[in-house]
Amino acid sequence: MSEEFNQQRRGFLGTAAFGLLATQLGLMGNAEAAPVVQDSPPSDRGITNAGTRFSTLKQLNAGVLNVGYAEAGPADGYPILLLHGWPYDIHAFVDVAPILAAAGYRVIIPHLRGYGTTRFLSADTLRNGQQSVFTADAIAFMDALKVDKAVVAGFDWGARIANTLAALWPKRFTALVSVSGYLIGSQEVNRKPLPPKAELQWWYQYYFATERGEAGYRQYTHEFARLIWELASPQWKFDNATFARSAASLDNPDHVAISISNYRWRLGLAPSEAKYEALEQKLAQFPNITVPTITMEGDANGAPHPDPKVYAKKFLGKYEHRHLTGGIGHNLPQEAPRAFAQAVLDVAKLVAR
Repeated sequence: MSEEFNQQRRGFLGTAAFGLLATQLGLMGNAEAAPVVQDSPPSDRGITNAGTRFSTLKQLNAGVLNVGYAEAGPADGYPILLLHGWPYDIHAFVDVAPILAAAGYRVIIPHLRGYGTTRFLSADTLRNGQQSVFTADAIAFMDALKVDKAVVAGFDWGARIANTLAALWPKRFTALVSVSGYLIGSQEVNRKPLPPKAELQWWYQYYFATERGEAGYRQYTHEFARLIWELASPQWKFDNATFARSAASLDNPDHVAISISNYRWRLGLAPSEAKYEALEQKLAQFPNITVPTITMEGDANGAPHPDPKVYAKKFLGKYEHRHLTGGIGHNLPQEAPRAFAQAVLDVAKLVAR
C-alpha cells in the first residue's frame, strides 16, 4: 500500500475533509472502480417499536470472555455474524435478524466486550479495547460455537471488526457487509495529524484522552451516548424508549474502561498487549479484502467516515457500494433495517458453500 493511502487511513474522516485531503494527495484518480448504487429512499425508518427486544440471550465462554449473544433462525442455517458499534448494542439488529432468519439463515449477534451481558472471566484480565482484541474475541467466539464459516456484517466498531475478520480469515468469513467501508486502522497512521475540520469531528476521542473525559463518560454515560446518537444520525427521530433499550447495555461494568482504552489506543496513549502484536502487525499492512463485499453509507451520516471512492480499491472480490438516501445516518441497520438485511442476503448468495 502506498504511503499516500496510509495517510488517509488515519482518519475515517468526514466526507468533505477526506475528499479534500484525498484530492490533494492525488488519490481520487486511483478509485475509478468504485461502483456506487443510489437506492431509493427506504420506507422502514424503524419497523417495530421499542418494546421489541431480544428477550432471551445465551451465554458462552469464549477466550477471555463469557459472551452474551442473541440467536435467531434455524440451527442448521448458514451462519451470519452481526456486529454492533459504539455506543450502541445488539438491538441495532432487532429488525434485521427476523428478516435473515426468515430466509433460512442462522443469525448470531454477540455483545462486544464491555456491553450487555458479556463479562470477563477473570478480574485480572486487562480491560483492553485495542483494535485486534475484538478480532481475537470474534474468532474465539466462533470457535466456541463450532462455527467454521459465516457471513459477517457490521457498522461502526462492528464494521471495523468485520473488516479485520474478512481480511485475515477469508476462508472462514466468506462474505462481508460493511457500513462506511474499509475501516482497518493502525497506531502509526493515527499519529499523523488531520486538517482542523477533520480533527473537530473526533472531539470525543480527545476528550477521552484526559482524566476529566474518563470521569465525565463514567458519570454521564447515557447522556454522552445519546449525544453521539444524535450527532451521528441527525435525522433519525428515535424515541426515549428506543434509546433506553440499548443504553442499558452500556451499564456493563467494563464499558467505560473498554471505550476509553479503545480511543486512547488509537492515539498511541494506551499500550498494545504483546499477545495481540502479531495481529496488529498484520492489520497495520492494511490487507486487501477478497471475499464478496457490499459496502453501505447513509446520506445523513454525521459521524466521521471515508469517501467510498477512496476505499473501493481495497475490495478485490465481487464488490458493490450502496448509498442510501432519505436521511439515513450512522446506525444504518437500525435506521434502514430492510436495506441492510437485503445487502446481507444479496452478498450471502455469492458465497460458495
